[in-house]
Amino acid sequence: MNRRQFSALGAASFGNLLTRQLWAEQVRAAHTSNKFYFALVADTHIIDDFYVKGSENGVEDNESILLTTPRLISARDLINSLNPGIEQVFLLGDYFHNYPSIDYDFYFENTTRLDNAKAITDKFKMPVHLGFGNHDYDVKRVPRELSHRLFEAKFNAKPYSMLDYKGYKFIHLNNFLGSTQDNTASNFNPGRGSLGEEQLHWFEAQLQQHKPTFVFIHYPLDLDEPTEFADYGLYPLLQKYKDTIQLVISGHKHKWIDNGRTYGPQHYVMAATRYDPNAYMLMEVDTKHGTWRFMNADLVEWSTHYAKPYIG
Repeated sequence: MNRRQFSALGAASFGNLLTRQLWAEQVRAAHTSNKFYFALVADTHIIDDFYVKGSENGVEDNESILLTTPRLISARDLINSLNPGIEQVFLLGDYFHNYPSIDYDFYFENTTRLDNAKAITDKFKMPVHLGFGNHDYDVKRVPRELSHRLFEAKFNAKPYSMLDYKGYKFIHLNNFLGSTQDNTASNFNPGRGSLGEEQLHWFEAQLQQHKPTFVFIHYPLDLDEPTEFADYGLYPLLQKYKDTIQLVISGHKHKWIDNGRTYGPQHYVMAATRYDPNAYMLMEVDTKHGTWRFMNADLVEWSTHYAKPYIG
């Protein structure tokens, strides 16, 4: 680690101290039994001893990948320290960075990036719910079935999931299950997300219950197929249930982007802890008034990798 990298992590630690102070001032004073808090992180890209250094695209990527572990730990420790406490954490994919082997047994004979990622997130004080990213699949090289099998065995995680919590739904969609992510399909295109018919019907069944819902999906909506079966697909569902869906949050682009209500519900793309340990979202939900707040939105440096620490 060079001096610049060390200084950046030191600044993050100081920022975390200030964040705890401001959280106490701004949140604790207004906290009621009707409010709860959750957090999001994305694109953690944890590696292991099998990772080949220098294999990324450019200097920034080659430097950042080597700091993914301390940056996720910094974000975790900040989230753990807040009072009132964060109750749930959602991780929006690219949990680890690609696969060192396509042999299933390899992951039980060696300590790999899967184990390293789990060791970090196991030390969150609250449950962590995983979504899939493109680097959790590597669909050009690794069978999707292997990824699903490993996520089930290592993390007890399904390809897509729903948490029903305090009257709200939190849905992890998986944009790697449709034909664009099938390397045998005629429209195979790993850069385009698609959900597949089974997941789309499951998603609509969840929305038909009309509980207020937060939706998490790794690829931002502009990279997802609008429709997949005639006029049936993700975009029409977002429009149809825009009053039920509170917010859509994505990762992948490693930058903060506010897409407004282009797709119906409010849609944010969040930055990556890979590049910045302050890249987390702290969210407040008021169940009495049916409202939510992105608590650290004012600190986000939009269209960049970065967010400022609290300086209050």
